[in-house]
Formats: sequence, C-alpha cells, structure tokens
Amino acid sequence: MSNTYIVNKFMKPVKSLCGRILFISPFLFLLSSCFGLSLDITLNQNGSGIIVMEYQVSRVIESLGKLDGNERWNTIPVGKADFERTMDRLPEMKLLSFSSRENDRNHIINTKMEFENLQALKAFLDAGSRRSSFSGDASSGRIYFTLNGGGEIKSPLKDLVADVSESYAVKVTMSFPNEGNLKITNNQGRSLPEIPGSEIIPSGKKVSCSFPLYAVLSSAEGINVEFQW
Repeated sequence: MSNTYIVNKFMKPVKSLCGRILFISPFLFLLSSCFGLSLDITLNQNGSGIIVMEYQVSRVIESLGKLDGNERWNTIPVGKADFERTMDRLPEMKLLSFSSRENDRNHIINTKMEFENLQALKAFLDAGSRRSSFSGDASSGRIYFTLNGGGEIKSPLKDLVADVSESYAVKVTMSFPNEGNLKITNNQGRSLPEIPGSEIIPSGKKVSCSFPLYAVLSSAEGINVEFQW
C-alpha cells in the first residue's frame, strides 16, 4: 500500500471536517483540522485596531502533505511571504510583524497586523469563504463570530476527530476602548451551557473565550461568540 493512498485516505475525512468550522477561514486552514488558534484583537473607538494571531500546525500533518507528490495538501500559510501577498490584496490591512518556530510537535506561527476598520478585519478572517463567520461594526458596538455552524459528526469520524484535535484549543480575546462583555450561544441564538474545558472571561475592558478544539469541531448545536461594548 503506497504512502499516497494512506495520506489520501486519512486526509479526506479531515478535509471534510474543516468545512464545519466557519470561523477558521479557508485562507488559514483549508486542509487540516490538526491545529491550535489564538486571536487577540485590540479595538479602537473608530473600529480600527490590532490583531495578533498565533496558530499551531501539527508537524505530522504538515509532513504528510509532502509525501509522494501530495504537496498540494500543504496550503496552510507558514511563511512571511504568504501574509505579505494577502496584505497586498487587502490595502486596509498592514503586516507589522511575523515570526515562526518549531517544537517537537508543532510548527508555530505568530503574526501581528493592523486593520483600518472592521470591514478590513472581516475581509481577512473570511478570505476565500463563501459563508461569513464574522459580522459587526463599531457603530453598533457588536462583533459576532461563528465558530461552528452545528451538525453531528458521524460515528466513524469521532475517534479520528478526538485524536487529531487533542490538546489543541481555539481562543479569541477582545480588548475594548470601554467596558465590554461576551456571550456564547448556539446556532439558534440560545445560551449554551458551560463547555467542559472552556475558559471564559465574560466582562471587562478585556474579555476572552477559549474552547478545546474537539468541543468546537463536535458541537452539534453550533458555537457563536458575540462581543458587545
């Protein structure tokens, strides 16, 4: 059995899962669900601000994409040039810094970007997406993220999802010019009960939410995060 067959057999279900996470834009994570993501957004009164993004890509998944002519799987941006090309397409975004490092398990990328308004931030987060994962504006004092639109994971995939997402998390932090708050709801707009392993700071000038990646991937009800200030 060839390496190509093994890679394709493994990556096909992983790829199908990624479409479930609307918040993680195709620009960042087209073909891998084995990652951790942290967004730290500082918002000014006029809607401009700074976004610091760090994400972790499993070196196992990254290397699988390079076997036997499968380089096409390696679509996750891991170099400064990838972000510079994106900034060229988004004139209201500016790359302030970029760094990358590796440990035994992950390739870790950290970037800092400036955005002129929330429309520019939306364009970046939704790059290439057919369905919006981000909405809101400074005048309304509301920002809305969809982490997962909801839907059951079929039983044969549950163990795979649990394995590839173990120890990874999705975290969003928002710093406001004034006091703010956040609430977590399902895809029907109803409040969600506490998600095991989550960490929430619901109010203050800096609020945040962190969820285990598996909880995001496997949420049948969907997970939406609404920031208000």
